Amino acid sequence: MGFIDEIKAKAKLGKKTIVLPETEDIRTYEAAEAVLKEGTANLILVGSEEEIAKNKGDFDITGAVIVDPKTYAKTDAYVEKLVELREKKGMTPEKARELLLTDYLYYGVMMVKMKDADGMVSGACHSTADTLRPCLQILKTKPGVKLVSAFFVMVVPDCDMGADGTFIFADSGLEQNPDPEKLAAIALSSAESFALLTDKEPIVAMLSHSTKGSAKHADVDKVLEALRIAKENAPEGLLLDGELQLDAAIVPEVGASKAPGSPVAGKANVLVFPDLDAGNIGYKLVQRLAKAEAYGPLTQGIAAPVNDLSRGCSAKDIEGVVAITAVQAMAEA
Repeated sequence: MGFIDEIKAKAKLGKKTIVLPETEDIRTYEAAEAVLKEGTANLILVGSEEEIAKNKGDFDITGAVIVDPKTYAKTDAYVEKLVELREKKGMTPEKARELLLTDYLYYGVMMVKMKDADGMVSGACHSTADTLRPCLQILKTKPGVKLVSAFFVMVVPDCDMGADGTFIFADSGLEQNPDPEKLAAIALSSAESFALLTDKEPIVAMLSHSTKGSAKHADVDKVLEALRIAKENAPEGLLLDGELQLDAAIVPEVGASKAPGSPVAGKANVLVFPDLDAGNIGYKLVQRLAKAEAYGPLTQGIAAPVNDLSRGCSAKDIEGVVAITAVQAMAEA
């Protein structure tokens, strides 16, 4: 059974409720039909009956709950709560109502905040900034977590590296140029995400253009400092090492040659990139050249699960991210 099949099987056990606010996009309905047919989640679609009937094409979304912000009984409560949360930033009842009636992403996040849904998936036709802005304003970070970051689950076909070809790449979607403290937090959150989603032991490599002192540069120093901070805060027994070049991190013979004695070299399944340039380029290279499945950017560190999508995603990608979000929500329960 492949990674996404295992995720779907887990999701079916908990049957969480996920909001899909992008009801203007046909891919939402294709994904919704598949999710409802498989039973991986309960779904809420945000929009009027008329909008949804016009936009859904021939896809069967029987079983989805349609919530029209203009008529839904809880909209007034959402307006009141949004004012309470954002009053110091100038939010008024009039502004809150207008925002919630016109921006379905904000409405979906308020549904999660008020526990009328367990998670949200968006980003097929909105930027990462548009998807995450309401999350950071309304849901905020999880207690004990220093920052919100993003990762991709990469599933590489016919690959015996990582966890049978499954890896986490982080941060590949959000943090532009993390300082050592942020990089350490990304490493620890990513290890936790890997364990949750795969039920396998995370083996974390802090990546660099240098392996164990082979190059001297401020960029290498940043990774080493992040490693030190991460080790200070890591749970007991977490396999974590750096600085490692990519080949030393995942290829056993190269790891043994370049970093003898490292508990991670040649075995890593969680790859922590030094900055967003490297992480984003890396995941796209593997996706396109190795024909890997790329699920994300998935978020970690938000107080409730809300996940982003690439605007180039397929309906199948949305379907997979809904299942992942449901599994994350099960862990929050």
